Amino acid sequence: MNKRHAAVTATALALALTLAACSSDDDDTHASTDSAAAISHIHGLGLVGQRLYVATHQGVYTPSAKGEPELVGDSKDDFMGFTVAADSTFYASGHPSEGGNKGLIKSTDAGKSWTSLSLNGQSDFHALDFVHGTVYGLDATNGLLRTSTDGKSWKDGATLQALDVAVSPKDPGTVLATTAEGIARSVDGGKTFAKGKAPVMAFLSWPAKDALFGIDTSGGLNRSSDGGATWKQISTVPGGRPQALTALDSGHVLTATQDGVYESKDGGRTFTKRLAVESTGGH
Repeated sequence: MNKRHAAVTATALALALTLAACSSDDDDTHASTDSAAAISHIHGLGLVGQRLYVATHQGVYTPSAKGEPELVGDSKDDFMGFTVAADSTFYASGHPSEGGNKGLIKSTDAGKSWTSLSLNGQSDFHALDFVHGTVYGLDATNGLLRTSTDGKSWKDGATLQALDVAVSPKDPGTVLATTAEGIARSVDGGKTFAKGKAPVMAFLSWPAKDALFGIDTSGGLNRSSDGGATWKQISTVPGGRPQALTALDSGHVLTATQDGVYESKDGGRTFTKRLAVESTGGH
């Protein structure tokens, strides 16, 4: 086995373990606490103005004036999938604190309150993206890539084992998914996917046509300017294994790793810590 193949195999194994850890979250105990340990599992990131939102295993948090995690609203449910669709409009999924699946939920007041839209008790979207007026969701209960233009009625696409999805900001037909084999590509809106190809990434974010970001299981941040055909590593994000990635534009990047939430305003070359967290290492 050559060095490159060994490295790809190790990275694929790490992603497979991350997928397994993500699925095992469903069986975890959802204890309630206001300490930093409450955000040990980060599942999504968003920014409204300068305010950071962090979707976690036990609610959505934002940094307080003192930089400490502060619960948004009163929900301590497990927010698995999470995406900011517009100012103050969020979509999410996950599990109620007492167990079960939340389906798709929506907030129009920046996470203070939530309304159930559809699939309550049925679906658990571990990855959500809102692009072209459409919700793209990866349903962990059955591996389906599902889409909806109103959040209520859904079209089922391909079935695949993936951790994250990203949709081209210019072409609604181009959808990428991170699998243990590499990045799988769809050119028909998620109805079918080609087999995953290297490089292996954990999470993707695609804010602009020429700015597709991917972070690997070791925290290496990569960028593609040609829609994923070629990649260049920009930096290594501090803090170990990644938990989430959101790019607001070609220069503004948010990532969560095992020890904190980091922000870059220079395209991922350098990062500053926005919020310190404690992590058990699982997703």
